[in-house]
Amino acid sequence: MSVLGEALGRRVPDPARRVRRIEPTRRRLPLTLHDLRELWTYHELLFFLVWRDVKVKYKQTAIGASWAILVPFTQMVLFTVIFNRALHVKSEYHVPYPLFSYTALLPWMYFQSCLGASSMSIVGNQNLITKVWFPRLLIPLAAVFAPVLDFLLAFCVLVGMFVWYGRTPHWHAVVIPVFLLLALLTAFGVGLWLSALNVRYRDIPYALPFLTQIWFFGTPVLWGITAVKPSTQRLLGLNPMTGVIDGFRWSVLGRGLPHYTLYAESLGIGLVILISGLWYFRRVERYFADLI
Repeated sequence: MSVLGEALGRRVPDPARRVRRIEPTRRRLPLTLHDLRELWTYHELLFFLVWRDVKVKYKQTAIGASWAILVPFTQMVLFTVIFNRALHVKSEYHVPYPLFSYTALLPWMYFQSCLGASSMSIVGNQNLITKVWFPRLLIPLAAVFAPVLDFLLAFCVLVGMFVWYGRTPHWHAVVIPVFLLLALLTAFGVGLWLSALNVRYRDIPYALPFLTQIWFFGTPVLWGITAVKPSTQRLLGLNPMTGVIDGFRWSVLGRGLPHYTLYAESLGIGLVILISGLWYFRRVERYFADLI
């Protein structure tokens, strides 16, 4: 057959060569078992993307990763002076306000860092996307894993504050990873929307600081959830970070009763954001290389 094909001037494919054809997916589900297996196949690439983001973030800085400690600590001092001392905003359950505010700043600053990194993740990896094929989900996923290191560094300051105020950890601390995971899933869902939209609409970097600022004041960081009425608490539960902040405070400080309804509501909203973000990202990822 190959001799006949050459005689006719046709190129006969070599059966020993394997050709992989990349076509747009037609699956209706946002994420399938095949996609999960594919992500696991490229788990080493995910590790290198995370490690690259960690190294690039503090490259050529004077104090390096110390910024992960200095920024939340400085904000905690400013919030204590302005809101607690000047405006007389009180903490919950007679907890010192610096400890009360810093406990909320940890998950919030992790979430804020994830939004900033994931929104620019696809556009920032233009050369990688246009030249090499790999699951595109790895890029925004790496953007929400890299700030975990900053969170752990800033958490060391929280341990020091516990020693300073003579407090001991409560058994509630065992569920700290649960609320951190909820913050990660929420950040990943929002990041999927932002990273995909930023490919087509470059207004996202300009709108994100404004959106983050509004989101901050709608989240109980400077004040406690018990400072508002129960009806308002249910409304604030539509903000998935409300459950993260309140649950993180409860697990770290060990004070008050857990608001299970609030946590369930925030978890539900977070899952809706995540699933819808996966759906939209998978729908438009086929056009990334053309639009970038």
